[in-house]
Amino acid sequence: METEYDIQKIMEAIPHRYPFLLVDRVLELVPGERIVALKNVTINEPFFQGHFPANPIMPGVLIVEAMAQTGGLLFLVTQKQEENDVIFYFMGMDKVRFRKPVIPGDQLIMEVRLINLRSKAAKMSGTATVDQKLVAEAEFMATIGGKK
Repeated sequence: METEYDIQKIMEAIPHRYPFLLVDRVLELVPGERIVALKNVTINEPFFQGHFPANPIMPGVLIVEAMAQTGGLLFLVTQKQEENDVIFYFMGMDKVRFRKPVIPGDQLIMEVRLINLRSKAAKMSGTATVDQKLVAEAEFMATIGGKK
């Protein structure tokens, strides 16, 4: 990985912001192939106020969103469009499975691989793990859809 992707670099690349920015750091990045990123899950996340107060669990759709944001970073770097003003949109999700709950204190590790790449669209597969145990997996498609 040539460039370190801390939170500042991530925010330069994608438009998401608190409370919807779900990637804290990129751990590995091989443009055109794969990316590994992490999300530190804390009790301060706003969704835990209602999901569920007595038994806080990270919503599955937000785990998939974290994988999609990670994939967006991979796509933008692969297409050499980081620090640009483009927005990456979901087009579809397939084979989504949730295996275990994600709770406060967990470190969510997302690994996303490119399956198919075109100039303005990509199909990717992603997994999310906690302590090396699979918590979610999905295939998803996304496209460049406009300006930030």
